[in-house]
Amino acid sequence: MPRVPLIVCQHLENVSRAALEKYQDVVRDYIRGRHGIYVLYRRGKVYYVGLAHNLRVRLKRHLRDRHSSSWDRFSVYLTIGDVPIRELESLVLRISKPPGNATSGKFRRSEDLSQRLAADVRRLHRRELEALLGRERRAAKKKSSDKVPVAQGRAPVLARYVHKRMKLRGRHKGKTLRAYLRRDGLIRFEGELFSTPSKAAAAACRRRKYDGWSFWHYERAPGDWVPLKTLRR
Repeated sequence: MPRVPLIVCQHLENVSRAALEKYQDVVRDYIRGRHGIYVLYRRGKVYYVGLAHNLRVRLKRHLRDRHSSSWDRFSVYLTIGDVPIRELESLVLRISKPPGNATSGKFRRSEDLSQRLAADVRRLHRRELEALLGRERRAAKKKSSDKVPVAQGRAPVLARYVHKRMKLRGRHKGKTLRAYLRRDGLIRFEGELFSTPSKAAAAACRRRKYDGWSFWHYERAPGDWVPLKTLRR
């Protein structure tokens, strides 16, 4: 079973501000030179969220800066190595919306699904309206000079899973091989079209047979590449 990478390796939650002031040497040993996310609370509610590459310095500063009289408890979450703590901070900010933070968090590459949701809802509404009015959907005539290597009258196996063109990639002998999944469900690799992932993978790896559902990966979300087989779940 693969080991799940740690994000938070140590934490200290809901500790009194008085403990930080009275036992600074003890707490300092825990967080000296450590980076992570910290939270300041006021009367049991989140007041401020921040990130720091040196938590000791940052918390010590908050005992005297403009936030000094605005919080009474704190938490710290220590992260490992170069974990993208700015993304973690943005996540917490967007969820909790603390009054002490002047700005809301921003994600570096996250896709906002609201536009996709709106488009899918409009598409469903059009289908419902056509069904109510008794109109048949007319398939758009597409001009294409591509020779489609599929059996007559049989749609590509991926046609039911895709609504837009997607990039594909797979690793073979230390190299990354790239292809495209078209909206009609066909896979294009090096100028040729394939009706199944396994045929495309076999051609890419120069094998007679190859499991293309596991070989080819698509980008489900920015930076999140998963096997094509996840489409069938």
